[in-house]
Amino acid sequence: MQIQTVFLIITAAIAAFGIVFFQYYFKTKKRGRLFVTLSFLRFLSLFGLFLLLINPKFLKKEFSLEKPNLVLLVDNSSSVGPSKEEVLESLETLEGDNDIKSQFNLKEYLFGSSLKVFDSISFDDKYTNIAQALSAVKNIYERSNNTAIVLVTDGNQTIGKDYEFYGNKFGIPVYPIVLGDTTRYEDVRIDQVNVNRYAFLKNKFPLEVFVSYGGSRPVTSTFSILMDDKIVYRENLNFSPNENSKVINTLLEAGSVGAKTIQLIMAPLQNERNTANNQKNVVIEVIDEKTKVLLVSDILHPDIGALTKAIQSNEQRTISLKKPPLVPNDFEDVDLVILYQPNAKFKTVYDYLAKNKTNVLTIAGTQSDWRFLNNAQVRWQVESNYPVQEVFPILNTAFSKFDVSSFSFEGYPPLESDAAGIQIKGPFETLLNMQIKGVEVPDPLLVLITEENDREAVLFGEGIWKWRMQNYRDNQDFRNFDDFFGKLVLYLTTTKSKNRLQVDYKSLYEGSTNAKISVTYFDEGFQFNPNATILLKLNNTESGFSKEFPMLLKGNYYEQDLSALSPGTYDFTVTVKNENRSSSGNFTILDFDVEQQFLSSDYKKLRALATETSGILYFPSQTETLIKNVTNDPRYRPIQSSKEIIVSLIDFRIILGFIVAALALEWFIRKYNGLI
Repeated sequence: MQIQTVFLIITAAIAAFGIVFFQYYFKTKKRGRLFVTLSFLRFLSLFGLFLLLINPKFLKKEFSLEKPNLVLLVDNSSSVGPSKEEVLESLETLEGDNDIKSQFNLKEYLFGSSLKVFDSISFDDKYTNIAQALSAVKNIYERSNNTAIVLVTDGNQTIGKDYEFYGNKFGIPVYPIVLGDTTRYEDVRIDQVNVNRYAFLKNKFPLEVFVSYGGSRPVTSTFSILMDDKIVYRENLNFSPNENSKVINTLLEAGSVGAKTIQLIMAPLQNERNTANNQKNVVIEVIDEKTKVLLVSDILHPDIGALTKAIQSNEQRTISLKKPPLVPNDFEDVDLVILYQPNAKFKTVYDYLAKNKTNVLTIAGTQSDWRFLNNAQVRWQVESNYPVQEVFPILNTAFSKFDVSSFSFEGYPPLESDAAGIQIKGPFETLLNMQIKGVEVPDPLLVLITEENDREAVLFGEGIWKWRMQNYRDNQDFRNFDDFFGKLVLYLTTTKSKNRLQVDYKSLYEGSTNAKISVTYFDEGFQFNPNATILLKLNNTESGFSKEFPMLLKGNYYEQDLSALSPGTYDFTVTVKNENRSSSGNFTILDFDVEQQFLSSDYKKLRALATETSGILYFPSQTETLIKNVTNDPRYRPIQSSKEIIVSLIDFRIILGFIVAALALEWFIRKYNGLI
């Protein structure tokens, strides 16, 4: 307590005594025990009131005992199902041990593709993500300095980052309990297939396949690729313990339009136990359309690279780069022309555009020739001789040409522009407004001009490569930027009427877990209609099963989850109730469970994880040893902690009650003795 506070308390006592002396003893001859009692009660009430006004503060220490956390992390995937008895026995041993209960805070979680609260073990998860489960536990207990994890799993991970290399930065000891058979059997398998979703008719498309072998002797297996039930590729592959993986790269020809199922088959070895991983199916759609984009620029700029990457992110689009001046043959079969910072050299380009009514995207910046542009075309005019300024994009949420609800430009860096006094002649709609120094100005940043089937977009700023980089910084991918420009390109290259009912689905699903169909439906003004009733009718072509579902609204689209469907081939029809609109298609759900691709546990990775995190690997029969080691480990001892709390006297309500009681008792005694 500070000296100043002590001085105030002494002053309060003197003041209370002075007031009592003046009230009870000054110029009065009455004395006796009654007056002493009354004066004492008055002193207590006054002194207590003064103390509350001074409100001195005291230090209070609180002690607590913090037990270490022991997290039981149990694999709930289907690959662990055969080891159910081992799991239950190990959990029962850990949960029932008195030393564990007294020394640790025992926490239990299940995991498959994600971390879950421990409820009941079903062993029905279709995917295993050990790295994500460990990361989630770390986030939960990041404020605790004393935590250990018992990881009950077979070590076979099917999705996510490789947990083997996660341990060196994890910081929490992990004690794996290895489930299943640790014996290594000879096995050849197809690990991964990389192929584009689309291919173009009469073109060759690449196919990349990763295959591997587990065994202790040299073996040979035949790898085959079948398309339309015909063998289009075959190769004999030699494996050995030292050369246990291969990468097959080949080019296949797209001979006809439509969805093509490609079968990849590894011939099984003699006495191979697990042949489920020897075959994979993929689907590719062969199309006879390709959007051709011509980008014309007289300068080198990072924006050109960003535009090229964004346009080529969709396999259905190609882009070619050329410098002005151009000849008519350069525009052959071009669907869209992008003019980057035009100048006087673009005269032949503008002459061609005016004559042939080709759709165009103009990107004008600080190196554009505004005088030339004002004379070369008549749709828009810009005043020149303005200083270069930083302009920020503001998305026009009322934009109606196409759906922009999934895009956001918040936090994006500014573009550079010296355009001002912009006048648009003819029907137009602004997609991005312009903000300068925090003030939204009337000039548009990105505007779309439409005249009958003629379409043009103009961006009055340079530096969009920064937007693409910011998109990657925010989301670790370029999807938002690429999709935005993809929709812009699609709008500019589509001059015929749009389909108001758009259905998105895959032709082949490996298992029903991620099987979904999504639908977007627009009204007559091509605005998304959230009030429509969309019906999905399914028919299994093999079993005859038929059912109709109402599709659920999810934001700016409708969706139906198909995870409850059994494997098979289905025809479907999407209809809009009370509207004469429908769309049909078909898809196949394979009887595929990636968890059943494994026969053996991956104890080597689990051992590496345990070593990296300063833990120890155990087997179910060693659960008692695990308990003994962790309970005797000096790292896992309860920690006594203390904290000092500053408490104000005014927080003690009993003092207020004491003051009220003293005043009430004084009043009652005075009343009783006739002194009032």
